[in-house]
Amino acid sequence: MASNVNPTVRRRRLGQELRRLRELKGMTAEEVAERLLVSQSKISRLENGRRSISQRDVRDLCGVYEVEDHRVVDSLMQMAKDSRQQGWWHSFGDIPYSVYIGLETDAASLRVYDPQVVPGLLQTRAYAEALITGALPETPPTDIEKRVQVRMRRQERISAPENPLRLWTVLDESALRRVVGSRHLMRDQLEHLVEQSQLPHVTVQVIPFEMGAHPGLNGQYAILEFPDAADSSVVYIEGVTSDLYLEKANDVQQYSVMYEHLRAQALNVEQSRQLIADIAKDYAR
Repeated sequence: MASNVNPTVRRRRLGQELRRLRELKGMTAEEVAERLLVSQSKISRLENGRRSISQRDVRDLCGVYEVEDHRVVDSLMQMAKDSRQQGWWHSFGDIPYSVYIGLETDAASLRVYDPQVVPGLLQTRAYAEALITGALPETPPTDIEKRVQVRMRRQERISAPENPLRLWTVLDESALRRVVGSRHLMRDQLEHLVEQSQLPHVTVQVIPFEMGAHPGLNGQYAILEFPDAADSSVVYIEGVTSDLYLEKANDVQQYSVMYEHLRAQALNVEQSRQLIADIAKDYAR
């Protein structure tokens, strides 16, 4: 599933290296921007990997940071070139959460909490289509189909024969009770969820209504971890008009601790699977 060169991850690694060089030089992003006659926001976006970076950008920044080792400059220039290649998701056109898809494609593990719906990686096609249609009522059918296709393609990380994504999902019971599409559709979705939960690299837990208040009431989020130690973990929070990516160690730690509380308060794996199966039977009546 993951290509040898993931442009999103390459941009992120390159940005981290450029930030390290700036800090070694003892310069602020504002000072660098002033030297290059660009906005400070451009420097920040280059460093956090949210903006495509050109080889010219790398050359100019290395000049400001007085990087004399040509091997370092050449390596950064190559990373810039690789980062401008397109991932598989670009063939679907403009995808609002393309940065996230790039990170998910390269992630080794993913921890997800969702209080409202079944996570995208575990959705059936019918559920995904009904969910997207309901959530985006003014979206043309062609765009809805494109989003569904992307979601199905993302799921290949789960079924990959080698190095599949390690997925841990904590759901609120409301995600199982909310009828998306129809009762028949929900029965199929929950049966699929039970089936997927039996994969060795997929863990599904449910927080029942009876648990009451818990740390996840603030909303959905995901924590991505990567196989390369140089790539720091990322907390992803999906928004309506823009998404939030948290990479500072303290932020990731806080969300990780919150996730541990969610896992501890949820039903165990077997109890969760039984609850999902029981609700699926209710939909069949």
